[in-house]
Amino acid sequence: MSSWESVREFTVGSVELPATPKRKKIGWGPKAIRVPQGGKFDRVLAACAYVGPEHSLYLDAELTQLLCSVVPSGENSWSVHDAGASAVGTITRIPSGRPLLRPNWRIEQPGQVDVIGRTEWLSGDAKQLAEKAAGRLFTGVLDALTSFGAEGGDQPTKERVLEWRAGDDVVMLSEATKSITIKAAWLDRRLAFAYTLVAE
Repeated sequence: MSSWESVREFTVGSVELPATPKRKKIGWGPKAIRVPQGGKFDRVLAACAYVGPEHSLYLDAELTQLLCSVVPSGENSWSVHDAGASAVGTITRIPSGRPLLRPNWRIEQPGQVDVIGRTEWLSGDAKQLAEKAAGRLFTGVLDALTSFGAEGGDQPTKERVLEWRAGDDVVMLSEATKSITIKAAWLDRRLAFAYTLVAE
């Protein structure tokens, strides 16, 4: 079992042993916050917290040692509490107000600047936005050229990538709830874990 406090990268799910070039059969386990370990051939997704009922996380597979619970605190807001029922912080889904745009997210952690999660290519200052837009245009043109005439014409859809910032600093990156990377050591991991529970 991995220690939850220092997790830098994780996913949520039941796959314990993913398929690799040397391992064709997937190994399953209980639904958990899972940390990738090992290399290309011996990859393991080690549990660091187990998912319990009603958006709760436990330190053991038997669900006896509570790590944190996530409780609705408003229409689009959830409070995260530790095992002693003290508040760790808040997760809020911010509706875009526009039909075609997905919501943004906010993490509030006491004593820290609010962390805002926005679509990666909409996050940053004016110069960064211009660079990302140019990069997306180039990638889109390249994809169109290289996939022209491809059989079936269907391309895999990419999961939404959010860039989580506190001011100008990138705190976390998330690709849906499948891959979360924490960049800031000060972020309470329980808040990042809680986001994956409510965003699923």
